Amino acid sequence: MTAEIENAFAEIRRRSGPASIARVERMMETGNQPRHPLQRGAKWIMPGLSQRPWHDPYEYAELAPVVETLESSHPSIKDELSEAWATRQGAFSDYEHYLTRQKDWQALYLFRRGRLVDESASLAPTAFRVIEEMAVEPEKICPLLECHFSTLLPGAAIDPHCDLWNFSINLHLAVDIPDGCGITVAGEHRSWQEGKCLLFDYSFEHEAYNSGTRPRTCLLVDLWHPDTTLPEREALVVLFTEIRRLMGDD
Repeated sequence: MTAEIENAFAEIRRRSGPASIARVERMMETGNQPRHPLQRGAKWIMPGLSQRPWHDPYEYAELAPVVETLESSHPSIKDELSEAWATRQGAFSDYEHYLTRQKDWQALYLFRRGRLVDESASLAPTAFRVIEEMAVEPEKICPLLECHFSTLLPGAAIDPHCDLWNFSINLHLAVDIPDGCGITVAGEHRSWQEGKCLLFDYSFEHEAYNSGTRPRTCLLVDLWHPDTTLPEREALVVLFTEIRRLMGDD
């Protein structure tokens, strides 16, 4: 642990109590933390968080307002996304997952590298406003990650994989869903229902595909896992910001 991390952690413990970030510190200990077999590909497993692949989007009071507002705003979000795809497709880019980069997986970012992507406000104003007001300002979004429109082109498939950690959770608003699309998390297959949200823990192995004849688009939002506390979130941001800096990825 670097001096920057040690000093920041000490300050968090001083303000919030000696045990306030104990789970984060246990996560950092040498050796693998207990995990589900289908989380074996995840690098960081923070102990004490619910180990469920799928979550009810409405079960958490913290997240329900985000879900409700996105779903009620779906008609406008879909119209604006369709216009952007038809007229400004150059604003989309190959999605850069930490494991791969795919030309048949396109992204339009609304939030990235800890900030809103202002250039996208004119392309997707409704989604941009909802994410800003409901996720960014109340600090429900995980600033270590992102929010983007995820567009799988016809025939595209995302191979089975685990994401890096379990302390954030992935919300999907189904924006434009053709027939022949689906997602599997920890062996359980589901389909998106247009205008509705899915919520899952992407530290579990998951995959997705579009076997349809037109693009499939969801709005993806990386939110803090509701089981994490505010001191833990502060410590996690410090920790992974420093790790990325040391890796030259800041």
